[in-house]
Amino acid sequence: MRAVIDVETLRNYLSDPDWFVFDARFSLQKPDAGQEAYQSGHIPSAQYAHLDRDLSQPLSPHSGRHPLPTAAQFQTTMRKWGVNAASNLVVYDSSRFAFAARFWWLCRYFGHDRVWVLDGGLDAWMQQGNPLDTDVPEFAEGNFVAQPRDLQVMNREAILSRPEDLVLIDAREAPRYQGIHEPIDPIAGHIEGAFNVPWQHVTDERGFLKPREVLASLFKEVPEGNRVVYCGSGVTACVVQLALFELDQPMRMYPGSWSQWCSYMLENG
Repeated sequence: MRAVIDVETLRNYLSDPDWFVFDARFSLQKPDAGQEAYQSGHIPSAQYAHLDRDLSQPLSPHSGRHPLPTAAQFQTTMRKWGVNAASNLVVYDSSRFAFAARFWWLCRYFGHDRVWVLDGGLDAWMQQGNPLDTDVPEFAEGNFVAQPRDLQVMNREAILSRPEDLVLIDAREAPRYQGIHEPIDPIAGHIEGAFNVPWQHVTDERGFLKPREVLASLFKEVPEGNRVVYCGSGVTACVVQLALFELDQPMRMYPGSWSQWCSYMLENG
């Protein structure tokens, strides 16, 4: 099963009641920008998924910047959107999977595998001459059941115990990984021993997933083992998770990521 779907396939299923589309556009600098863009025009029948309100839970002192929603929270949200156990879900953004992949990963983490990211995002949809809509769809409440797959995540305490086969992958861009530039979190750097696979390398400049052989080359310096991916707050790490999924390679997530990790560094001096 692929992690992405192309525009033509989505267009063919757009009127099928078992298919749901989600717009995950977002801006960390302006959190309301994605929803404003959605209101100005989106793929017909798409519903808007807000990173902070729908795909995260409220912050706490050591939660990291985008803590995972609880099973109850995610289940309520998905049912509100009309999602059922057998629904097919397609999500898109305009940021090379940066936010759409979070939705994709959350669905899979909570037990729903019939989910895809739109390859090329909204730009690909528009460039093929497809229409946009401004209507906000309404659906009957769904019966989605969230069943967390806890083996897909690893928390800070487990990482601190340093399992012998642990292989950490930092998905942030190289300057943040190297500690040269840190625009968001209070401390620069990375978790000791982590390898760097920047999330932007998973797609090309147009936002299309790179070929399988190119994806494989991204991990050529990363040892085999218990691979755990993190980023700044557990969002763009999902793009690297998507690449590993395409390669049929097992992977786990550290959801708290660097923002949680460095919050303890600050507390401990």
